[in-house]
Amino acid sequence: MPLRLFLSSGDLMADRRFEFARDLQLKGDLPAAADLLEQAIELAPNFTSAWFTLGEIRGQLGERDKAIAAFREARRSDPGDQHGAGLHLMRLGDEQLSEMPKAYVQALFDQYAPRFEHALINDLGYRAPSLIFKAVLAARVAAKKPAFFKRAIDLGCGTGLAASAFAKQVDHFIGIDLSPGMIKEARATGLYAELEVADMIEGLCSEPDGSANLIVAADAFVYLSDLAPVLMEARRVLAAGGTLAFTLETHDGSGVILGDGLRYAHAAEYVRGAIAKAGFKLLTLEPASPRNENNEPVRGLVVVAEKT
Repeated sequence: MPLRLFLSSGDLMADRRFEFARDLQLKGDLPAAADLLEQAIELAPNFTSAWFTLGEIRGQLGERDKAIAAFREARRSDPGDQHGAGLHLMRLGDEQLSEMPKAYVQALFDQYAPRFEHALINDLGYRAPSLIFKAVLAARVAAKKPAFFKRAIDLGCGTGLAASAFAKQVDHFIGIDLSPGMIKEARATGLYAELEVADMIEGLCSEPDGSANLIVAADAFVYLSDLAPVLMEARRVLAAGGTLAFTLETHDGSGVILGDGLRYAHAAEYVRGAIAKAGFKLLTLEPASPRNENNEPVRGLVVVAEKT
């Protein structure tokens, strides 16, 4: 997974204490790690990485209130919340479910970009693009329509794995990703006619009405809690008869939850409702695992819908 984000405090002694604390955390000596982090914070009260790691450790120790206090300080010292402290506050029940901070998602994937494909394919058995490709192909065959698309948009394109899966089916591919690091990797593939650094909704907003025949999002909507805005924009951008296809993580309950992996999981009935409300015709909604985590398949869904 991604390298761990570190924001220097600007104080050499505080940074060293943080490094020692991280070593102790990884070795399992959590009380000693917490003590060193508190020393670092005394030297540098706005040391975001130390506050965030202290929150993690307090959580590991079962000290919920202290964990919440540390995560609040992490976000206070970095309002953009590059570490994602707000997500931990949601997991701890201190805040209501809300969207991920853009700065967190961008920092996460900028770090991940150089080793993204190796980690996903070799370590996590990533299969979302192939799931989407097979589902789209099956839906088009069932409808007796050709599986060729003049203009396609890859939301959260990453390094280009979805474009690679659809390369022979698409004339003009547009990639949209919030991470400049990912866009750099995607550009090197030569698979995209256009690439844009933007979040998924902003990227779609810049596209003309009815201008795309296919929109795909491989393992990208797991970073959105509310699917309604992106679905509505996707419907506007798709031409009549256009196809939307994506993967999600899912759970047995209702609605949307933030999972242990800090990605959103959407219940199947929530997805059905969101698709219908956005004005799509649902073609496919099937269980399918997009990746592994801790050597176990992640529960997921593959979805194909059509603009009628």
